[in-house]
Amino acid sequence: MALNRRQKWRAEKVQAERIARANKASEKAESEANSDGEEQKGRVVTRYGQRQLVESSNGELFQCTSRRNIDLSVAGDEVIFQPTDNDNGIVTALLPRKSELKRQEKLIAANVDQLWLVVAAEPKYQLDLIDRYLVVAENANLPIAIIVNKIELLDDLKDLHKDFLVYQNLGYELHFISVKDRLYLDDLKQQLADKTHIFLGQSGVGKSSLINELIPDLNIRVNEISEKSKLGKHTTTNTCIYKIASGGDLIDSPGIREFQLDNLSTKDILNGFIEFQPLLGHCRFRNCQHINEPNCAIKVALESGDIHPYRYNSYLRLIES
Repeated sequence: MALNRRQKWRAEKVQAERIARANKASEKAESEANSDGEEQKGRVVTRYGQRQLVESSNGELFQCTSRRNIDLSVAGDEVIFQPTDNDNGIVTALLPRKSELKRQEKLIAANVDQLWLVVAAEPKYQLDLIDRYLVVAENANLPIAIIVNKIELLDDLKDLHKDFLVYQNLGYELHFISVKDRLYLDDLKQQLADKTHIFLGQSGVGKSSLINELIPDLNIRVNEISEKSKLGKHTTTNTCIYKIASGGDLIDSPGIREFQLDNLSTKDILNGFIEFQPLLGHCRFRNCQHINEPNCAIKVALESGDIHPYRYNSYLRLIES
């Protein structure tokens, strides 16, 4: 619905006031910057409006604003900042990102090393949904591994391992665990050291329980960030970084945990099936959809057994959805 003149004027006025406040905060921070304060490298723990909480290399937290010519940061960004008085600071540079995780073109986290898709024996995993997550990760050029939780609910794991063999054969790392019974967690923890991680997956699969197992003092860390950033209860809805007790870091928020899958184009879907990638461009027709066309490289690979029938049928379901 189109805005009337008064509504448009009001929206523009609110926007102008927000910009003015942001500029004023930046000017104040710059004027307070201690010329003797040495610039140092830090990482953005969380962002809230025009401010960000930056952690220095020695673990100190600083409330920072950015100079006006610097792009907005997100959790995980590495920055150069200059401390001022009272644990405040000003970000003077945003360092290049190694990776980005976006949703509908909105950047939600940076410098992620590893995505972990958490599924469970109950509610039973959906292989088509797993494929959608893998497609998203492949298009973001982010490595992704699969955690299958709640294995204590099954008397026999043979069928479970059989279902996931297709992913193992494609090179995806797999972990079968029970958070409740603390089964096979040590191997997983070893994979987390010295990296920054994000856990994805649907509700009910045990992501929160797993995160609480990895970060026993999570509430302490949340309260520390809340106190420093003045976010209060909103800390639990912001994207934040937490340190994993056994090593490594976790970028987390409810919005990331329940990461909704965007609509995928046919090109995205093709790029997301890693076994298809070497075959793209080798079909008879440039615009081959890999369905009924003759001399299709993907169909030839399917018939020869180089592509698993389940994965091919999953591709068809995704392009039709």
